[in-house]
Amino acid sequence: MSGVPLVGAIDQGTSSSRFLVFNPKTAKIVVQHSVEILQKFPQAGWAEEDPKEILHSVFECIEKACEKLKKLKIDVSNIKVGVSNQRETTIVWDKKTGLPLYNAILWLDLRTQSTVEKLINNAPNKDKNILQGKTGLPISTYFSAVKLRWLLDNVEKVRKAVAEGRAMFGTVDSWLIWCLTGAHENGVHCTDVTNASRTMLFNIHTLKWDPELCQFFDIPMSILPEVKSSSEIYGLMRCGTLIKVPISGCLGDQSAALVGQMCFEPGQSKNTYGTGCFLLSNTGEKPVISKYGLLTTLAYKLGKNNPAIYALEGSVAIGGAVVRWLRDNLHIISTAEEVEKLAASVGSSYGCYFVPAFSGLYAPYWDTTARGIICGITQYTNRNHIAFAALEAVAFQTRELLEAVNKESGVNQTTLQVDGGMTSNKIMMQLQSDILSIPVVKPAMAETTALGAAMAAGAADGVGVWNLSPNNLSAVAWEKFEPQIDPAESNQRFSKWKLAVEKSRGWENTNDGAGTAEC
Repeated sequence: MSGVPLVGAIDQGTSSSRFLVFNPKTAKIVVQHSVEILQKFPQAGWAEEDPKEILHSVFECIEKACEKLKKLKIDVSNIKVGVSNQRETTIVWDKKTGLPLYNAILWLDLRTQSTVEKLINNAPNKDKNILQGKTGLPISTYFSAVKLRWLLDNVEKVRKAVAEGRAMFGTVDSWLIWCLTGAHENGVHCTDVTNASRTMLFNIHTLKWDPELCQFFDIPMSILPEVKSSSEIYGLMRCGTLIKVPISGCLGDQSAALVGQMCFEPGQSKNTYGTGCFLLSNTGEKPVISKYGLLTTLAYKLGKNNPAIYALEGSVAIGGAVVRWLRDNLHIISTAEEVEKLAASVGSSYGCYFVPAFSGLYAPYWDTTARGIICGITQYTNRNHIAFAALEAVAFQTRELLEAVNKESGVNQTTLQVDGGMTSNKIMMQLQSDILSIPVVKPAMAETTALGAAMAAGAADGVGVWNLSPNNLSAVAWEKFEPQIDPAESNQRFSKWKLAVEKSRGWENTNDGAGTAEC
């Protein structure tokens, strides 16, 4: 394989960083390496990561993967690189020193709840959707603009750097690309349309930063990255084994998974089970503004001269993270894989229902006052039932997303394409099919997020090693899960869970969890 061009994908997620190298002729993984990321929870509702650790983990993954390639006698100079990243997570750094000015505030962080309430209360008719026409998004703690506003209001180092013209803002993709292309020595400060569309500062119609949106949040436009397409050469690597290799693809993780699942036609959908759950449905070249609590987002723009493609998205904050919580907080499992065995041992929650609203409720509710609850417990309930209820909660949340997509389109989905870490859990996938009463299909190669980033990088002008025309895409092998329970039983369980959801709402007032930083 010494002469075969390869494409690597940086897959920087909430829980881990990975680097996967693909053969573009077969779409198969050649080598990969991953490193888990430490999440920090300094106060209730706060969630952070160290930007330096994120960068170092990515660099380690690249170097370790390259070592594996060399052992296979593969020339690493033939590699091209794409980036996929956790979206909305907000980083501000000093362009002179190259150092972050504060920890990365994660997408599921809740500290901006009071900021959001103030913005909504000051909006006409207290309408949280006041900016939806331009952004496709409700005002929520989820998106980058309110996190950036919080940093400007609460962190003196950030305020000072902005005032002195030293500050740069970006989501994780911007931070990584800037650092890998030279950092404070002429690093490229850019993002792509998919990540920009999650900030609430980006006009999804003009595909530009919007002065009125920036004014609404009082964000200086000078600190924003340049917005580019999802598939073009942004710059060359300036460090490590892959020095002088082009970075030529960039997609937010859920858009990358949509591309990796090859959902290139309007109506095609996928659901990714990562830290959260994210159901995206391709709507083509025109944005559809949701009436049912979904988000309108950029799906991808595969080249400077190619059209932007849009999607409707249902977002759930806590998907696979509930398993990590069972492991790290309750200690009822020692590995994530154990949850499948516990759930399989009982086959039912026996009336126990779990609403993992640790970061409030996202789609379709957008309720930051909700908090997690476990209810329906009896003396019979044990850890096995709680494990089953946790998996069932993810399935219920996905059903809510799919129902919203069905209402929006007027067409009921007949199957659900899935990907992400939780899809390796066969109990979870069967449970999902049972709760939806439709088949669930997963690709045999589950790394669709990394695959999508690699496809975008390999297809870029000036790279051209990955042909995205339908006739040239590799055939995908699928595993299929069929419903095994009666739809009436599924509906009854879903209705009971919806009662639990209502009990979780209105739990917190707007002042809780809205503290200030240690500056």
